[in-house]
Amino acid sequence: MPADTAAESLARLAAERVDHRFKGLPPDADGLTVGELADQRRNLFTGGFATPVLALSAERLEHNLRLMETYAARHGLAFAPHGKTSMAPQLFQRQIEHGAWGITLAVPHQARVARAFGTRRIFLANELVDAASLRWVSAELDADPDFRFVCYVDSVRGVELMDAALGGSVRPVDVVVELAAGEGARTGVRTEAECAAVADAVARTRTLRLVGVAGYEGEVPKADQERVTAWLRRLVALAAGFDEAGRFEGLDEIVVSAGGSAWFDAVAEVFAEIPGLSRPVLRLLRSGAYVSHDDGHYRKLTPFNRVPEEGALEPAFRLWTQVVSRPSAEQAFVNAGKRDAAYDLDLPFAQVVRRDGAERPATGVSVTGLSDQHAWLSTTPEADLEVGDWVGLGLSHPCTSFDKWQLIPVVAADGTVVDYVRTFF
Repeated sequence: MPADTAAESLARLAAERVDHRFKGLPPDADGLTVGELADQRRNLFTGGFATPVLALSAERLEHNLRLMETYAARHGLAFAPHGKTSMAPQLFQRQIEHGAWGITLAVPHQARVARAFGTRRIFLANELVDAASLRWVSAELDADPDFRFVCYVDSVRGVELMDAALGGSVRPVDVVVELAAGEGARTGVRTEAECAAVADAVARTRTLRLVGVAGYEGEVPKADQERVTAWLRRLVALAAGFDEAGRFEGLDEIVVSAGGSAWFDAVAEVFAEIPGLSRPVLRLLRSGAYVSHDDGHYRKLTPFNRVPEEGALEPAFRLWTQVVSRPSAEQAFVNAGKRDAAYDLDLPFAQVVRRDGAERPATGVSVTGLSDQHAWLSTTPEADLEVGDWVGLGLSHPCTSFDKWQLIPVVAADGTVVDYVRTFF
């Protein structure tokens, strides 16, 4: 897709009309375009927004984008952040503006979204054997010489299915052999001998081109620094072995890729050890949760806890809810539940309470459970909580926070809504 068309596609998001599809937005904004509403610079707390409403901190979002841009550059890594986290083309564009090589995705629908908004480089961190989707990829490659697409392969059968679907293609589809993280782990080839057999199968086709190796260290069984590092060195050794066998002849670069959000420090360390190969190496990191970070799972797991001198990510989400019932001194209910908040890893965390424009810590308030549309709050005697108060909740797991909201206000520290992020799940 030409750059001007990509810009036009992103601009069309601002022309979308606000209506009942988008929860949390001011009811009196119906009929305005997203751009017109953003231009009004309404305040999240006084501008008519309805609870529950998910807010993305403008300052923390920018901080996280800059931090990972700096980290990748410092360690000589190309960066293709995983777009499945947000599925927000506006954030894809900002990630690319902050130095990203491209965007990682997981399934064909996500790739179609990215292409609709002009993403020029897509790394599909998954096997792709669906014939219709492969034909779509082939058509995109044939129509746009600037489009780069790479995906996993992990079986001879998969290679055969891809080859059959791509019979009429002009440009080959670039593939990397996925090395499994271990026995009983997720997808990927289990042994080096099987990796060679898959690579041989690719070499027998006209429709595929082997460009490297990849995998996901987050699936290493009983993952710790030692086990993850050992697996990453296996991955590097696989790339070196393939190169020595002449499997990468004719390439401009060799792709070696790994990196979720929990072990990217180990990836940086091991990828720095990649020996000189016959061609330059694209050391491709794919961490995605950083863009919003969180207040739970990733706050505990982030590698920046191990390397604090490199900086720290900041949780950028807050779900604003309202107390609708206070049936006893020990219990309260707010109007957000499983439809609004991530809960697959941790329950939300009560952080702050707002009343009459003043904000204070949510002392003595904790979330103990979620119904579809309510959060159950436990309150101790020190909790000062009344019906009508706004309660700000921190969330755990960005991927299952973004997917519950189609249009997310981006909010400055003073409460001004400066933009809206559109998601496509």
